[in-house]
Amino acid sequence: MSQPDTADHPKVIAPPPLIYGGALAAGFGLDLLVPLPVLAPGTGLLPGLVSVGLALALAGWCIGLFIRAKTEVPPHRPTSAIVTDGPYRFSRNPIYVALTLLSAGIALWVNSFWMLGLLLPTLVVMTIAVIGPEEQYLERKFGAEYLDFKSRVRRWI
Repeated sequence: MSQPDTADHPKVIAPPPLIYGGALAAGFGLDLLVPLPVLAPGTGLLPGLVSVGLALALAGWCIGLFIRAKTEVPPHRPTSAIVTDGPYRFSRNPIYVALTLLSAGIALWVNSFWMLGLLLPTLVVMTIAVIGPEEQYLERKFGAEYLDFKSRVRRWI
């Protein structure tokens, strides 16, 4: 009989940047096979760059809040605190919002329908295989404190 896994972290399917990066790579490969632009040529550069810039700023802000709270960012490491200020007042997962903005920005920048289209299955995978296990872990670890946060703040935006 195997021992129960008592590791102090959620059991997520993979690191979120790997999930988003894998979808972008798949989109890139599909774009090489069958190029499908999403916008008129040359029109995606500015919105793409703006989206990438916003994503990097949001992610940087969130990571700074995690550092200040002395808790881990990667989901395979133990969480020691719940961050509820800054963008966490509006979203329980602003880093995942940032990764989504980053992916959308790259897709617009390179004008790839495939990269943009693969965001939908990426969001489904994130919701089921990353956010679900994270929320269960945080409920077990922090109880009422996390449940109160969860009741006040939306999952995405």
